[in-house]
Amino acid sequence: MRRVVTAALGCALLTGCSTGSGAVEVNNGGEFRFVAGTPAGEVIPPDERAAAPEFSGQLLDGGEFTSSELDGEVAVLNFWGSWCAPCRVETPEFQEVYAEVKDDGVAFLGLNVKEASEQFATAFVERFGIEYPSLYDPRGEVALAFRGYPANAIPSTIVLDPDGRVAAVYTGTVSKEDLRRVVESILGEE
Repeated sequence: MRRVVTAALGCALLTGCSTGSGAVEVNNGGEFRFVAGTPAGEVIPPDERAAAPEFSGQLLDGGEFTSSELDGEVAVLNFWGSWCAPCRVETPEFQEVYAEVKDDGVAFLGLNVKEASEQFATAFVERFGIEYPSLYDPRGEVALAFRGYPANAIPSTIVLDPDGRVAAVYTGTVSKEDLRRVVESILGEE
């Protein structure tokens, strides 16, 4: 009976994760659980935004990164893992939006979390032709820095305004149309 219940829960988790309507939550123990996805993007009003935490780490290409490099730009932070089925759907769309807006004062940063090996993360980036940098964060320390936001659900996306404040937060897959609309909205605030 215990095996049947465990198998049913496992199937439910996998089914939920593969729909693209939610995300897999990763906690400190490396456990996963399905969480409902955020509805299509709502931009947080400027007077209600909180400052994003500062963070730093090593990029997949070996370079060092600090969050101060995002100052003055709209920044799209995408928390992903090569093991995440919705990430495989969303990542090529993020690359497409990045290619369209990278010269307009918009920065993208991938944050690879809970990855078994840096080699898997690098292969994922190469497979999807991702041009924007990705921070290698196997223990999910940057996600933990965003305590007030659901960055521990994979995939998650946090959009910062040019002042480094959290302007939008998503759990689950974000469509390129919605991402594009939110980025353009925040760019238009100036």
